[in-house]
Amino acid sequence: MALMQVLIPFAGYAICALIIFFAGKKLSLYGDIIADLSGWGKAWVGLVLMASVTSLPELMVGISSAAIVESADLAVGDVLGSCAFNLFILAAMDLFVPDRKPIFSLASSSHVLSAVLGVILLTLVGFGLFLPWEFTFSPWIGLSSVLFGIIYFFSMRLIYLFEQQKSGEGFAVEKVQNQYQVNLAKAIKAYVFYAIIIVVTALALPYFGEQIAEQTGMTKSVVGTLFLATSTSLPELAVSISSVRMGAIDLAIGNLLGSNLFNILILAIDDVFYTKGLLLKDAAEINLVSVLSTIIMASVIIIGLNMKTRAKRFILAWDAALILAIYVLNLILLFRFG
Repeated sequence: MALMQVLIPFAGYAICALIIFFAGKKLSLYGDIIADLSGWGKAWVGLVLMASVTSLPELMVGISSAAIVESADLAVGDVLGSCAFNLFILAAMDLFVPDRKPIFSLASSSHVLSAVLGVILLTLVGFGLFLPWEFTFSPWIGLSSVLFGIIYFFSMRLIYLFEQQKSGEGFAVEKVQNQYQVNLAKAIKAYVFYAIIIVVTALALPYFGEQIAEQTGMTKSVVGTLFLATSTSLPELAVSISSVRMGAIDLAIGNLLGSNLFNILILAIDDVFYTKGLLLKDAAEINLVSVLSTIIMASVIIIGLNMKTRAKRFILAWDAALILAIYVLNLILLFRFG
């Protein structure tokens, strides 16, 4: 009986993760078809449309963690863990690039702007977690959350203007082929259908996450960073694998870096729904480990995008291997001190 009590939340978590993975893959496909049929730019597909679509589970889990479970650590841990896991996915995709080419050598240097803006937002999150005080607009909404929203939309505008100046030299995103020959109306219906599936499934994840924390004795920060963040990043994983396999490197990178920008906006939204207090102030300081690790990983990506290594000496390029090592170290530190 005791064993069943431990296994049930893990089984529920696994079922939700599988549903999110397969529904997220379909959602991303139809989202890209909509972008293609409606005439949206390729860059917007990877950076805005795909990123916001694949970040939908993080949004719903964050709202559920903040409003229903009322756990700041689950909400913050999920977002920050997802940011780190997205960069882990990006580095792992180096394994699937053919002809021993490093993934960052094939990517547009325009992704540097997205990565830098992500570092700025993560740094502000770190300040929010570390500083003992916060300017507030209400008993539960702080200045940092307002800044996250302002900087996110400013970043989207800045990236758009940057791409316009480049006149097509930005993200070389490949379109997903419309294999099903559906029209725009049918694509929208399918998109909404899979979006609803993901929303409903994601709402159940915080409950199973809290149960796992209680049954195993792990802190909610660790559960949020490891279990919730991994499962809610499954749509990004599905999109990245399919994108790299069809040679759309920039689609995969734009999606993952764009997801990280959107994830910080999710923190601001979570803060609105978390009425017990200030979200970042109630979250454990151990979340700073994920913040700093993700900043270092993003910095390595920026170096890789600028250096353009021609070939891999080993199974992984040096930058991808370093990112994977930092991610593993991040998990070790979380388990050791969390």
